[in-house]
Amino acid sequence: MTTVADDRTGEQLAESLLKNVGNEGMRAATRLLGAHRNGFWLRRLLEQEPQLSAAGSGRPVIDRSGPHPSVGWDAIGLLLVDQPWVIQASHSEMAVLEVAASLVRRCGVQLGSVVEAVDEDEFQLILRALQESAYGDAAL
Repeated sequence: MTTVADDRTGEQLAESLLKNVGNEGMRAATRLLGAHRNGFWLRRLLEQEPQLSAAGSGRPVIDRSGPHPSVGWDAIGLLLVDQPWVIQASHSEMAVLEVAASLVRRCGVQLGSVVEAVDEDEFQLILRALQESAYGDAAL
């Protein structure tokens, strides 16, 4: 199955990358990326997949090894920890990506830095993702 960044909403893109994903942290992280700026990060991962995967030690940023594509959190974690300069974005955009990766234990974040970087809407998205990660779909 091919997933591309098309005219779907960010939330729809996230749901397309969540089929057969049972890990609540991964679900929350993917939904966070889908809700943030109409899927800014999901679209970027899909559009720049070859370049970002190559930079992430050859691991895919979109994992297509299963029956449905999903976010390749291992590659994203490696990029954020080992090669953060590869991913150019604003402070708030990076904070959201780092929080998402932290929900799947691929990146540590400094909460003070996150709070300073994000606006109120992004902060609310992060809070919702934290709740979903802790309590699953019941938090939605």
